[in-house]
Amino acid sequence: MKGLILSGGKGTRLRPLTYTRAKQLLPLANKPVLFYAIEAILNTGIREIGIVVGDTHEEIRAAVGDGSRWGDDVRIEFIQQSAPLGLAHAVLTAREFIGDDRFILFLGDNLIGERLNPLIDSFAAEDCPYHCRILLTPVENPREFGVAELEPLSTDAAIIIESDGAPSEQPERRVRRLIEKPKDPPSDLALVGVYCFDHHIFEAAESIRPSARGELEITDAIQWLIDQGYDVRPHLLRSYWIDTGKMEDILDANRQALKGLAPSIDPTATIADDVTLQGDVTVQAGATIRNSTVRGPAIIGERAVIENAYVGPFSSIYHDAQILNSEVEYCIVLEHSRIVGVPGRIEASLIGRYVEVAASHVKPHAHKLMLGDYSKVGLLDN
Repeated sequence: MKGLILSGGKGTRLRPLTYTRAKQLLPLANKPVLFYAIEAILNTGIREIGIVVGDTHEEIRAAVGDGSRWGDDVRIEFIQQSAPLGLAHAVLTAREFIGDDRFILFLGDNLIGERLNPLIDSFAAEDCPYHCRILLTPVENPREFGVAELEPLSTDAAIIIESDGAPSEQPERRVRRLIEKPKDPPSDLALVGVYCFDHHIFEAAESIRPSARGELEITDAIQWLIDQGYDVRPHLLRSYWIDTGKMEDILDANRQALKGLAPSIDPTATIADDVTLQGDVTVQAGATIRNSTVRGPAIIGERAVIENAYVGPFSSIYHDAQILNSEVEYCIVLEHSRIVGVPGRIEASLIGRYVEVAASHVKPHAHKLMLGDYSKVGLLDN
């Protein structure tokens, strides 16, 4: 099998941050979200990955490289999409790369907490009867998602591979239809941005028409497979799934990434005797921490400076950032930004690159921020 990652979106819901940065390169626990998708696929044993890119291709190509950072046997190929004309159009764009192989399709700004090995192993097997497998997860607001309706339970039992790799005898259900943002949802099972396909998906994508928004929708292509009698099966996700399309989602995804991060302190980091590190804290190369408290899970990036400060749980301070005489918690602070002398605590905030947040004499007291690159904000100085 091969892997295909879609990384061509514009990230309009994260503007102004994404005016100057590809949304797939926003860091979670100081690692681009796109890298989590790459590593999730590589961890299944797949070694060939195509990345469909758009207007931000230069930045993505520079960040990812040729794949050698993940191993000498890893091959990554970039596939240029002419315009953002839908996920099914992106799949067609990658047809030459995929050939006749089965493949896993992964949206490059999604994060999932489940190993994909059992899913890939079963779909890659020579005797696999399925033509498509879609990941689903229960959601509280199905009207806001693409939703799957499954066939009624059958009395015939089939083997389902559980997330821990152990098979269990359960009745399996096929997917009957997919409905995009239904007013009256037939289920609470939303489509996760991960799919497995065989070569029939190309015929499906060529057979559908653009939607009302002018795009070839992947849900329409999968529905075409169903209507033509191809076997489309569900896989229920048993862990978290986060589409990192909004600030709240980015912070939640960062929290999940930090929970899975092993604590470490780089030998080139400088940590003074008056520093308190509590919980799982990662300090990267060249960072400096003085007279401060850092409570994990948290990560302090390369060459970052934390001085007379407090960094609370679920915070990621990226490379070359500075937190001076200030407090942050449940925040992402991107590279080269400075938070200086801010009274009170900054919480649940996403702060872009080259941002300067400093004290001023203007009220009020509460701080909740989403700041684009190169911003400057003056905050209350008591």
